[in-house]
Amino acid sequence: MKKIILFILPLAVIFASCTKQDIGYRPPVDEAYWLKQERAVVTYSSFNCDFYVVETAYGFSVLQSWGGFTPLRGSVLYGNFSRYGVQTFYNRSEGYLVQANVMDYWLTYWDAMDQADYECSR
Repeated sequence: MKKIILFILPLAVIFASCTKQDIGYRPPVDEAYWLKQERAVVTYSSFNCDFYVVETAYGFSVLQSWGGFTPLRGSVLYGNFSRYGVQTFYNRSEGYLVQANVMDYWLTYWDAMDQADYECSR
C-alpha cells in the first residue's frame, strides 16, 4: 500500500500542476499597413549567426536579429530597410513581427555577403 501511495502522490502533483495555455498566441497584425512598406526577401540566413541579408528593390541590406529568431532563407519581410538602426519588420511568411538592426543598405550582393561574413566571424 505504501508503494502505491508513493507512486501515485508524485503523479498527482505533476498532473495537478499541468494547465493548458496557448503559448503561441500572437496579437493580430495589420497587414494593410505592412504591405504598403518596402518588400524584401531573405537571401542569406544562418542558425549560428544573428546577421542575415535581404534583397530589396534598391539592393541588398544587412540586418542583425534583435532579440528574436532569425528569419529563414526565402522568408518575405515588409518594413523600412533603407534606414539605419533598430526597425520592426513584418515576416509575412510566418505571420509575426520581428525586430532587427539595419547595419547597412543599398549594397551589391557580394558586398552584403562580405559584410555579413565579416560580422559573423567576429
